[in-house]
Amino acid sequence: MSAATTRSRTPDRLCAEAVDLARAAAEEAAAPGVVGEHVGLESEGDRVVTHFFECKELGYRGWRWAVTVARASRAKFVTLDEVVLLPGPDALLAPEWVPWSERLRPGDMGPGDLLPTDAEDLRLEPGYSGEEEPVPTSAVSEEMAELVEAEDAEVTAGAPSSLPVVPSRGSIASVAEELGMRRARVLSRYGLHVAADRWEESYGAKTPMAQAAPASCVSCGFLQPIGGSLGQAFGVCANEFSPADGRVVSLSYGCGGHSEAAVMPKPPQPAPPVIDETRVDPFPLRPAPDSGSVPVVSDEDAAELGHS
Repeated sequence: MSAATTRSRTPDRLCAEAVDLARAAAEEAAAPGVVGEHVGLESEGDRVVTHFFECKELGYRGWRWAVTVARASRAKFVTLDEVVLLPGPDALLAPEWVPWSERLRPGDMGPGDLLPTDAEDLRLEPGYSGEEEPVPTSAVSEEMAELVEAEDAEVTAGAPSSLPVVPSRGSIASVAEELGMRRARVLSRYGLHVAADRWEESYGAKTPMAQAAPASCVSCGFLQPIGGSLGQAFGVCANEFSPADGRVVSLSYGCGGHSEAAVMPKPPQPAPPVIDETRVDPFPLRPAPDSGSVPVVSDEDAAELGHS
């Protein structure tokens, strides 16, 4: 059996009677008038007892001052161990702590704030950094790689600081720079998808504004195209009167500020109903006395009614 299981859970008599010692220690650690009534004790082990006192501090409802006292073996004097403020069963506690990366919401950043990006961020992947071989996702052909090998065979004189910053024409670096991939990290496929879903939800075809629009942004003159793969489905609105001015909008989005809204043809209106005045439509005058059926007025009767 372990030592923990052999300890008695019965409070030591001398330690349990040391209420005044525990109160004095709590009052010394707390502000004046904060320590309340003695609300109980708990045995922590052999000759170790914790006394609990009510806390009257504002904002600490349900908390208790916990004072632990102990006594050495065969000793007659009780000594002080520690004094702490602990929450009770019905204590008012702060919400569970959430890391800042999970608390951050769009629009929380202000001037001067820094948002460090995790090294394993799924939204990013390594870009082309100028190493010997491009990354697997690089759109560089084998012919371009052969040209780079030929360029590398020529030794450039001078110190590295005097080398040209602009990559040579036709090199992998120049192609990567043209494609926007000559950065430490670029958007991954996952990053592209989450960005597209977010933009589509805010300024997409399913929004109420797009549902009531006369046409979509794909035919609007205020739409500014963007490059990259996202340019196949999104653009930037440049209409100052549009609710999406300066925003990335879906090509299927639309609003009342469409550039061609004033010249668009109106939807066709149905033709008015035609009334035939060359014939008389039968209508009931009075029910028949025998069968209860509705009599039908003949053309002759209608003519007589018309002359009467």
